[in-house]
Amino acid sequence: IPVVAFSVGEEELSGLDTANLVGHLAAWNYFQSADTPENAAFIEEWHKFIGDDKRVTNDPMEATMIGFSAWVAAVEKAGTTDVDPVLDAIVGIEVPNLTGGTATVLPNHHLTKPVLIGEIRADGQFDIVSQTDPVPGDAWTDYLPESAVLDADWPGKQCGMFNTQTNSCVQVQSNY
Repeated sequence: IPVVAFSVGEEELSGLDTANLVGHLAAWNYFQSADTPENAAFIEEWHKFIGDDKRVTNDPMEATMIGFSAWVAAVEKAGTTDVDPVLDAIVGIEVPNLTGGTATVLPNHHLTKPVLIGEIRADGQFDIVSQTDPVPGDAWTDYLPESAVLDADWPGKQCGMFNTQTNSCVQVQSNY
């Protein structure tokens, strides 16, 4: 029976004997095996930088690339690197991801990203067997009553955790 893992990617598999893992599944927003020109260029640059063609990329690397690209775009839009103007400017910024789409920064400062399901191959890579359209990121799950009432609309409320039921700020946004 295949198992679905939520924290196993290429980096973890690179140090394992994958013979008994072939056919099991993993869920991430990115796999190195994504077949796009953007991803091929990213992998080529990574290999050139690291000096090792056997090293793998992974989901946290793509997330870092997206975050940095969004920050750069927000700095350019704001015309400064000062924190508050950049925070205001970053909402709505859209940047390319490596799976052929874009990531958009939402008012809660989470991103839209696709969800990919990958099937483990013997070589430690994944065959992407399912990919959604970009899904909006949410700070808390709507499936638990205690977190379903929480909102993180930072620019609108200057509050990192706003309780919509009690209409109160549970966690004030920090002043960097």
